[in-house]
Amino acid sequence: MSSDTLHAATPGIRRRSAMSGGSRIDRKRQRWGWFFVAPFALIFIGFLIVPLVYAFWMSLQTSTLATGTQFTWFANYVKAFTDPIFLEGLGRVAAFAFIMIPIQMLVALAAALVLDTLTSWLSKFSRLMIFVPYAIPVVIGALMWGFLYSPRFGPATDIFGLFGLAAPDFLAQSAIFGSLINIVTWQWSGYYMIIIYSALRGVDPSIYEAARIDGANGWQTATRIKVPMISSSMVMVLIFALIGTLQFFTEPQVLRSVAQGAIPVSYTPNMYAYTLAFSYSQFNYASAIAFSLGIIVFIGSYIFLFFTRKQSGLK
Repeated sequence: MSSDTLHAATPGIRRRSAMSGGSRIDRKRQRWGWFFVAPFALIFIGFLIVPLVYAFWMSLQTSTLATGTQFTWFANYVKAFTDPIFLEGLGRVAAFAFIMIPIQMLVALAAALVLDTLTSWLSKFSRLMIFVPYAIPVVIGALMWGFLYSPRFGPATDIFGLFGLAAPDFLAQSAIFGSLINIVTWQWSGYYMIIIYSALRGVDPSIYEAARIDGANGWQTATRIKVPMISSSMVMVLIFALIGTLQFFTEPQVLRSVAQGAIPVSYTPNMYAYTLAFSYSQFNYASAIAFSLGIIVFIGSYIFLFFTRKQSGLK
């Protein structure tokens, strides 16, 4: 082989050697990547995927004492979407979402905008205090509010008594809807505030300076610059709030024992499925109720993301 041929072939050989070496390094990195991901993957599959598949399989069956367990395909789903108790609970959580989510969003947005303008130690302290309710377990928070709402043990009787007034019964059937909205707003607004506040801190400060030079006041800067620039974060918060509201369970379930019949066992779809499974042993129909709710949550979230894809940055 001539020297010219060797010189021409050398770069190709070097490239193949480099590619071969790079491939070995990539394969080694991939093996280590799978090694580190494996523990999470095993837990994810074992405690989420497998139970979901098993629950879906159960939802396609019907068990009775007379006929035993039979494979009935989607009969339980047809029964669920024509069940007035399930549809009533679904309408109730939809009403919660319609009223509660705007309140949560307004509280979180107002708190984030105020904290974004503060530069003293008061900002950090206020941010921590607003976030603290989210750090409290939901069950503990519901029990605490159950004590505060109690007409016998709560402080409302004493406070209203100072003015010669009778305290309202926050646990009565006519007031329990608003009482639950107050609990969930108190519990989750701090979490949503942190998301919105983080988005505000990511905006370039020079934009605010340009607005100030143009003569914009604080209100105009907040409504015309800050809020539009964090619209994608607002959409994400709305999705979280929508999914959480449709899965409403813990707060009404905990308060049900102290609300003197104001909260029935089928108050929300999740409570209905829980009661069917663990009080009446109707595991098949309870699984169908749970999957029906999951389907509605998925479709509702997809429709919302589709119509807000421009604001969320998905378009």
